[in-house]
Amino acid sequence: MDEVMKTANPAPLGLAGFGLTTVILSSINAGLLPGEAVSAVVPLAFSFGGFAQILAGVLEFRNGNTFGTVAFTAYGSFWWWYAFLLWTIGSGWIKPPDPRGVGFVLLMWGVFTLYMWVPTFRMNLALWIIFLLLWITFFLLAGGDLGMGDPWRIAGGWVGVATGLVALYLSFADVTNATFGRIVIGVGKPILKS
Repeated sequence: MDEVMKTANPAPLGLAGFGLTTVILSSINAGLLPGEAVSAVVPLAFSFGGFAQILAGVLEFRNGNTFGTVAFTAYGSFWWWYAFLLWTIGSGWIKPPDPRGVGFVLLMWGVFTLYMWVPTFRMNLALWIIFLLLWITFFLLAGGDLGMGDPWRIAGGWVGVATGLVALYLSFADVTNATFGRIVIGVGKPILKS
């Protein structure tokens, strides 16, 4: 008799990579860590925030999960963009961009995240909260770079910390629930039912 191999859920890995990297960078934006701490984020953004999420996205593709594929691959690529930007500037390969250019990139990530938030109304509450907080984070950070100043960036940092912590919570819940084989840690029911 053929045994059916159970496929592991890659989402907790992607959520952990996203959450941990987001909390650290957002702590800098919120003023909890000094700006010089950003050099610790660049390698993390390449490896855990970037690579781990892209890997999770590829594995979600194999699982047939369109949302997981798009989300993890996209946000993993965001972290690679961020790391490459800082790395190439720090190496002197490119000049620092005008803040409005970065602000517009963040604004477009906010738009992307806003439309990715819509499908989460049919998913668990924790995921809905992550995407709600994330599009708010992107719009606040964009506002800071588009001329609204440091208060917007700092607010974006605080909302980003909350975003990352909720992502880490969902990762923890998914791993714990899978390990115990039952719901131990709740993630909340969908806003919209099937």
